[in-house]
Amino acid sequence: MLRSHTCGELRISHVGLKVSLCGWVQKVRDKGKMIWIDLRDRYGVTQLIFEEESTSKEIYKMARECGREFVLRASGVVSERSSKNKNIETGDVEIVVEGMQYLNKSKVPPFIIEDKTDGGEELRMKYRYLDLRRIPLQKNLKLRHSLMRETRNYLDKKDFVEIETPVLIKSTPEGARDFIVPSRMNQGEFYALPQSPQTFKQLLMVSGFDKYYQLVKCFRDEDLRADRQPEFTQIDCELSFAQREDILDTFGGLISHLFKSVLNIDIGSIPIMEYDHAIKNYGTDKPDIRFEMKINDVSPIAKGNGFNVFDSSENILALVAPGCSEYSRKQIDELTDFVCKPQIGAKGLVYIKCNEDGTFKSSVDKFFDQKKLGELANLSKANKGDLILILAGEKRSMYNAIAELRIEMGERLNLRDPSIYKPLWVVNFPLLQWDEESKRFHAMHHPFTSPLEDDIDLLEKDPASVRANAYDLVVNGVEIGGGSIRIYKRELQEKMFKTLGFTEKEAKEQFGFLLDAFQYGTPPHGGIAFGFDRICALFGGKESIRDFIAFPKNTSGRDVMIDSPSNIDSTQRKELGL
Repeated sequence: MLRSHTCGELRISHVGLKVSLCGWVQKVRDKGKMIWIDLRDRYGVTQLIFEEESTSKEIYKMARECGREFVLRASGVVSERSSKNKNIETGDVEIVVEGMQYLNKSKVPPFIIEDKTDGGEELRMKYRYLDLRRIPLQKNLKLRHSLMRETRNYLDKKDFVEIETPVLIKSTPEGARDFIVPSRMNQGEFYALPQSPQTFKQLLMVSGFDKYYQLVKCFRDEDLRADRQPEFTQIDCELSFAQREDILDTFGGLISHLFKSVLNIDIGSIPIMEYDHAIKNYGTDKPDIRFEMKINDVSPIAKGNGFNVFDSSENILALVAPGCSEYSRKQIDELTDFVCKPQIGAKGLVYIKCNEDGTFKSSVDKFFDQKKLGELANLSKANKGDLILILAGEKRSMYNAIAELRIEMGERLNLRDPSIYKPLWVVNFPLLQWDEESKRFHAMHHPFTSPLEDDIDLLEKDPASVRANAYDLVVNGVEIGGGSIRIYKRELQEKMFKTLGFTEKEAKEQFGFLLDAFQYGTPPHGGIAFGFDRICALFGGKESIRDFIAFPKNTSGRDVMIDSPSNIDSTQRKELGL
């Protein structure tokens, strides 16, 4: 090896030892008679020192000509620093350099490669191989590695078998858009990249592999945001002869193991919340339960007072911001602007200030006297000094809007402590969603989710009322995993396809292989898939998953480093019949 130690390894106990280090030049400080170089590798940073009086002229000249990101090999003696740096683990020592060689020179990088950089995100993505030299990103990828290793350790001990499933598969219209791959050998026909290994892992249950998992790449051609990428990684799992409680216990155990082994955090038992309860109290099926601030429906009192906005609304929902009665007009206007953003969707915001003297001040004083405002405050469960925020409109959109407002207030009031993790299971989702545009039902999760046993008879009579035997794992308002008990009998699966608007022919063309398999003794089974990139971001305390993926795409789905996607030449097109 060219090095005896790494740049993050040396301590005060190594003083007097002759060592060799290799790494990249992070910074050069030339004080005329002394030169210091910070040498970096993925393990840390070590300071090199060169003294004009004692360092050879050749080596001193090389140090003076050193540029950022030069690759060096330096040898010398470990010495105690006179001015220690408590910000780095090697800050008690430095290397008095006796020998040095350039292993490679470097152009001046387009941005500073330090913890805090001057490069914008697009520039850093273009030079991702340079950005990855920064220690924060290296820590992110090491965290990813640790989570991957501990996932495998836990599942291996539970007797799960890791099995790879195909990447070139059949396109299906359900779910997000597929990425399509043309076939050269079967011109005019196409593969699709898998959105998930769903049908294959169910077929593995048919095959007798009762405990399957896979750390698998999945692909979805959908609009991107901070927690989405066109290609992403799932912890994909399936378990035979299991009921919902078995799934929650096994994979709640996985998440608890990851928190304990990677972050040394004991999250305790994971509570279970009904979907209807989550929507009613938090406006969303992925509530952040680090803080209370529950939603209250105030329609019974708010309606019938001559205020047309309320009287004509399907739902009137109130949120209490504790201790915010002194909010200024400017602050309330900011909240109004927030809820009126197109992505939030409210038409306006009504407020009621619960003054400390027991009186009320509101934006609807014209329509509501003090008695009525007091009744609204009581129904909202507000106290003196609180601020009541009210949204009115169509039921579904108002619950979405007030859920966003709740999160915004949680941020403003510093109630979303990033050092606290509050997981929960959300269960009993609706099985189906009605789509007005297509005038048919769509599966809320996917078409292979089983209805609750008690609701199977409703599948033909009242599809909208059917509950799914499904479950999502939510941590701090982020859905990190979801799954269900699966349909495993052909008759029920055919009934599900029919409810979703599939003709018998369509069901056979798209999923005939699965229906056929169900005729050969399919065991009851269920499973779950975790968004591994989201788990990495959660554990790393970030919102964006891009910082935990070595080579991510930007928000337009492009890899600006390699300039992809790109055109293909005419020869390739001809071979593919395009």
